[in-house]
Amino acid sequence: MAIKLGDYKTQVHNDWCPGCGDFGIVNAIQMSLTEMQIPRHKAAIFSGIGCSGKTSHFINVYGIHTLHGRVLTFAQGAKIANPEMTIVAAGGDGDGLGIGAGHFVAAGRRNVNMTYIIFDNAVYGLTKGQASPTLKLGEQTKSLPNPNPNYNVNPIALAISSGFTFVARSYSYDVRQLKDLITAAIKHQGLSFIDVLQPCPTYNDLYTRDWFAGIDQVNEETKKPTPRIYNLAETDYDPVVHYSTNDELNEKLSQALVKSLEWGDKIPTGIFYKNELITPYTKRITDKIPNYLENPAAKQKISKNGKPTTDISKLLDSLRV
Repeated sequence: MAIKLGDYKTQVHNDWCPGCGDFGIVNAIQMSLTEMQIPRHKAAIFSGIGCSGKTSHFINVYGIHTLHGRVLTFAQGAKIANPEMTIVAAGGDGDGLGIGAGHFVAAGRRNVNMTYIIFDNAVYGLTKGQASPTLKLGEQTKSLPNPNPNYNVNPIALAISSGFTFVARSYSYDVRQLKDLITAAIKHQGLSFIDVLQPCPTYNDLYTRDWFAGIDQVNEETKKPTPRIYNLAETDYDPVVHYSTNDELNEKLSQALVKSLEWGDKIPTGIFYKNELITPYTKRITDKIPNYLENPAAKQKISKNGKPTTDISKLLDSLRV
């Protein structure tokens, strides 16, 4: 029997603010899972702390609400222990690029086959609108008594330079594009990252829905707003690394980094970089443990009739003081 969209929805009350971009992201995840017909018992959503941390409560698959900044460590552990699972990690820009920045960089080195989605609204929405790592130097949202004194993190550039092999950006109000990107990210053989720009209608009065729609940029000829958001897929931009040559790799990395700096009147979305020629982590493990995929940690029996199957007494003896 086909899995319906409603099957991926829970009955948990959603208390996000009206107009929050989080709604579009959750809808896109549910739509992607439906399109791919991923069984609910074969998928897990890991979330961090903050407004986005509630994502795992609203999607009817296995849900794990983790610690601040640690969502990638939990999610990678689950994927390595049970490689058959579809793993999606979700967290805010503060969660992933502030306290979790070290784990973000380390994850890129491993290239575990999973997807990480950052809800990027440039503020700490749950704790009343402090500047997050993606708010730019000198900008002042309504909750800040003074302009932001810190330079911003560029999520796309950081992901590319850290080793993520699928790097994309979307906009929370373009749910169809986001759904397509999530589907592509899940299908990608390696570590995928999607930075989702989203308005925070309560605390970020700079990056509003009207601002992204270009209400302040009226075309003199058409007398219509010029949207800031545009899709790289509608241009001649090619993000895919096709051959294992240093020249092409450097070219693709360079063009992605340059595009990541484009901000202001025009903001690109879509896939910035995609490279399936780099070995995923599961393959690296299999090269050392040939039966890893047939007998991963999640399938190994640790007890029989209520008794442990492994004797660790010698290990404990070695640790005794």
